[in-house]
Amino acid sequence: MCDTIVALGNSTQDGSVLFAKNSDRDANEAHEIIIIPAAKHQPGEKVKCTYIEIPQVEETYQVLLSKPFWIWGAEMGSNEFGVTIGNEAIFSREPYQKEPGMIGMDFLRLALERSRTAEAALDTIIELLELYGQGGNCGYAHPFYYYNSYLICDSQEAWVLETVGREWAAEKVQNVRSISNGLTIGKHWDRASKGLVSHAMEKGWCRQSEEFDFSRCYSDPLFTFFANARGRQACTTDSLMSKKGKLKVEDMMAILRTHTQPKKGSFNPGRGLIGADVCMHAGWGPVRTSQSAGSMVSVIKEKGTMHWLTGTAAPCTSTFKPVWMDAGIPGFVKTPTALYDESVMFWRHEVLHREILKDYTARITVLSAARDSLEARFRKEAGKLISATKTLRAKFSEKCFSEVDDAEARWLEEVLAIPVKRRNSFYYNYAWKKLNKDAELPE
Repeated sequence: MCDTIVALGNSTQDGSVLFAKNSDRDANEAHEIIIIPAAKHQPGEKVKCTYIEIPQVEETYQVLLSKPFWIWGAEMGSNEFGVTIGNEAIFSREPYQKEPGMIGMDFLRLALERSRTAEAALDTIIELLELYGQGGNCGYAHPFYYYNSYLICDSQEAWVLETVGREWAAEKVQNVRSISNGLTIGKHWDRASKGLVSHAMEKGWCRQSEEFDFSRCYSDPLFTFFANARGRQACTTDSLMSKKGKLKVEDMMAILRTHTQPKKGSFNPGRGLIGADVCMHAGWGPVRTSQSAGSMVSVIKEKGTMHWLTGTAAPCTSTFKPVWMDAGIPGFVKTPTALYDESVMFWRHEVLHREILKDYTARITVLSAARDSLEARFRKEAGKLISATKTLRAKFSEKCFSEVDDAEARWLEEVLAIPVKRRNSFYYNYAWKKLNKDAELPE
């Protein structure tokens, strides 16, 4: 499960476009952040996506990706022109294609590599979708099939694209917008596939075109309900609207850290067999297998676009670190796998994250204020480097990553010193014990 949000320049404090996304994946499905350089390609060259090969284009642009380690494409990313995209799993009554094909994350990367504007990226995804369709397993620990929606933006505009099979509808964003794991476009759209309405009528999902509603006709109500798509989208939309006109980077980070307020007591990720939050934590049961494996906030301007990434799971336990595409990612940030590796940033943090989960209320207090203070200092210093050389910005980015790494080592010692008093349920602990064993995490 995931959540993606955007605020156009008419809704932000400084006029920049702000984008943010949590990528929710299986608990051991480590996220990597990677920059892929621009390239020229030979006629007839092919590109191997996650499952299939398709013809390559003459030129691909530089991209920054935050992605599951095993997938060619990405859950979120940006390119050298500031085109930035996040995708969402959506669930439909239309049968899924289970044969390996093009998956949503592949469309996202291809659009970033081939498009100079948000609308061009929209066109790229639509063209590829209508040509190849979509299908194939998108799950790592277990088979998982779904269709996709996208939030696509650049420094000038943003679009929501929602797809089912080869059918699609697109809506141009006017100010702020949020998408989650459900269809959100209803009776009104700016662009749509030719067969969108007629296909629904053929299936018997509506009797006449006048009553057609994309979300109502195409949604799978059961999966959409268990994903809490409506509730999460309402939560993020309300947060965006409450600060519309004065939204800042720190507001987007705070939205990604949102936990639904419980009816009684403080937030406890071990409570409940169902439910999904914006800041998602895995638990026990078939509908709580996901956690926010990586998070990204982008500040998109015509000049000076920059990104804030965690590269680690659960934004409430993670720290956003600055990345400029031309300055690169620190060399010590290694690609993870599904197995614990102490030399990998994702897994070093995961030890801290999973220790906090043992008594979240008591242990999160170790880092929450210190994390916010670190980020505030990073933002202030980064603001002074907008016109600096890429060498200086690269050094600053590396410094921030190193500082967070050192801080997390200290926080882990402090967390371990706090005895677990509010124990989680047997089933919750059992689920995490199995996940830790699968990842070969040390006891």
